[in-house]
Amino acid sequence: MALWNIAWPQRLLFSKFHCDLLRSTLGKREAIGGRRALHHLPSNPVGSTAKPAGTRNHLGRETSVSKGSQDWSEGPSQHHHQHRAQNKAIKNGNPLQRRPKEDLYKIGFEDLGADSEKPVRGNVSREPKDDRHVEVVFGISPCLLALTNGRRKPFKLLVKEGEASASVIKVCEEAHSRGVRIKRVSRKHLDRVSTGRVHQGVCLQASPLSYLSEETAAFTSVVKRSDVVPLWLVLDGIQDPMNLGAVLRSAYFLGVDRVTTGLHNCCPLTPVVSKASSGAMEVMDVYGYESLEEMLRLKVSQGWHVVGTVGAQTEEGCSTVVTRCSDFQMTKPTLLLMGGEGEGVSKELFSLCQTFLTIPPFRQLIPGIESLNVSVATGILLHSLLSHRTPERTGS
Repeated sequence: MALWNIAWPQRLLFSKFHCDLLRSTLGKREAIGGRRALHHLPSNPVGSTAKPAGTRNHLGRETSVSKGSQDWSEGPSQHHHQHRAQNKAIKNGNPLQRRPKEDLYKIGFEDLGADSEKPVRGNVSREPKDDRHVEVVFGISPCLLALTNGRRKPFKLLVKEGEASASVIKVCEEAHSRGVRIKRVSRKHLDRVSTGRVHQGVCLQASPLSYLSEETAAFTSVVKRSDVVPLWLVLDGIQDPMNLGAVLRSAYFLGVDRVTTGLHNCCPLTPVVSKASSGAMEVMDVYGYESLEEMLRLKVSQGWHVVGTVGAQTEEGCSTVVTRCSDFQMTKPTLLLMGGEGEGVSKELFSLCQTFLTIPPFRQLIPGIESLNVSVATGILLHSLLSHRTPERTGS
């Protein structure tokens, strides 16, 4: 009677005429089953195997529940039985072949448990309250190198839901081994936090990466090679983060000893630069100076050689001697100076150059495209200089 009393407002909607009409068209069992579905009041809990009790119709007669209305009480679903069978097989020593996304689930959640949604105690994964101290590194290589090199302070790893590649699983394993929280999110969420960039299904919330200084260099363990002539790359006014990232990637690949830039006329070390460098920014030390002019003057007094660059269109009007990059060979510590987009090297730094190099073209150039992109020109010049690098002379 409890079910009948609860459902009395709906019962008033069904007059005797409507019930008789339903019996005549759909049959007695279908009519009662339809009324029970309308009430949404099952007498047995979901998953129960007990046979549901009969109900009474508007005439007070007991009726049986139709077969269609018993679907909700048939017990666990087939997927649930399959999941239990998989767990039983693994427990018996016959683990099934796991797919990458199952491995990712195991790394991200089975080990961390319910606490994966809460900040883990410790300095590694405690999130700052101020968002200004958090950057979102995106891409597989930048995230992996940011975790392995330890120059950033990681807080949380965001991974796209669904199937995961072996590279993403490797990033998750590295994050888990370092106690970093792992959270699976939708692709739209990753697109939003990465501002629409190509994130490859993984983003890392971490502390920002800033330029190094001569003071911080004393506390870092830098392996200095004494068998070859050192080469420093000096960047003057590069504003495009994509260009800066490409330059850092070439400098790391070709073996530049140090990259230096000005603090006020160059773009910062952002996650866009890290992605453009394929993670080389997370590995290579980039130094920032308040005044590049003072740094160059100091190095000249210490016996370093300052090498500038000019384009093919300015070679004819240059008053100083311009040498082809393929004809130049380093014999002492060298500073290669590269100018930014459009303006090139500033006049103050241009006057400190002792040698000027150029990349000769191999065709007649049309006005407007007489120069190369700064990242492309830097790669060509670095390869030319470093491929002819000789052992450093003692006492130089």
